[in-house]
Amino acid sequence: MKQIILNFPQQFAIGAKAAEDIKLAGPFDNIIICGVGGSALPGTLLLDIADVSIPVLVHRDYGLPKIASEKSLIICISFSGNTEETLSAYEEAVSKGYPVIALSTGGKLEELAKQNNLPVVIVPNDCLQPRFGTGYLASSVIKILDNCKITDNLSQEILEIADNLKPENLEARGKTLGEKLLNKVPVVYSSNQYKSVSLIWKIKFNENSKIMAFWNFFPELNHNEMVGLTNIKSQIANCKYYFIILRDNQDDPRIIKRMEITANLIKESGGEVEIIEMQGATKIEKIFNALLLGDWASYYLALSYGQDPVPVAIVEKFKKQL
Repeated sequence: MKQIILNFPQQFAIGAKAAEDIKLAGPFDNIIICGVGGSALPGTLLLDIADVSIPVLVHRDYGLPKIASEKSLIICISFSGNTEETLSAYEEAVSKGYPVIALSTGGKLEELAKQNNLPVVIVPNDCLQPRFGTGYLASSVIKILDNCKITDNLSQEILEIADNLKPENLEARGKTLGEKLLNKVPVVYSSNQYKSVSLIWKIKFNENSKIMAFWNFFPELNHNEMVGLTNIKSQIANCKYYFIILRDNQDDPRIIKRMEITANLIKESGGEVEIIEMQGATKIEKIFNALLLGDWASYYLALSYGQDPVPVAIVEKFKKQL
């Protein structure tokens, strides 16, 4: 996993190249990204990365959502190519004649696409797990949107920021954060515009570190979740929480004020909190730098627990029982 993190910036060019000639004729009324788990992360990121003029829906379920139609651009993502929820979405799209593109490393999804003579993007499977291949998948999706004239050369911007990403420069900081999180439950917060990042941090703690973790975003959390601080001292006796607030200095000043007040309330309630400033020249760069930091923190936390961060044995056990 360590080498995968260090090689992460290289994924963007490879993913974009894989989708170089993939497109469908529009115009489209909406975009539907079908996928679950790590395969859904590109759709989650797309909501925060791209300025898209039509609605984007990330569908994490069987079949297709009700808004799907012949005017939808449907992208079905399954890293393995064998995810049953995504396969059911793809098969429904094909049966109804809806515009659909498959994105995978192979498997049954590739087979179905070729059988039906429909466009398919194949990315490398050298990163072991779908959550480690977000660069491949996200850059492929963005290249597809460029090709379909939905975004304007966004894939080039992604390739340019890849040169600025230096995972090795974030390792020490991530290791320190991972050490602080030992025997604690991470709770990750961000502004609404970065909620994909806080969600993915939560997922990485789940899958890499093999622990429970939670996430939310401002200002919503100030209207409900924050009330849980009222009785947190009794909870701390059994479960220690560590709050992480991801802050961009370009966030709305009103949101930054909320973050600072919330951090103080957490401290007053007896909880631990750390505000992490997001680093980068652009929003996209800040997003991927933050994701890399989360990778390092969850990686070193896994090692502290004596866990191999790569496999997800309980998921495989569940699939077999299913």
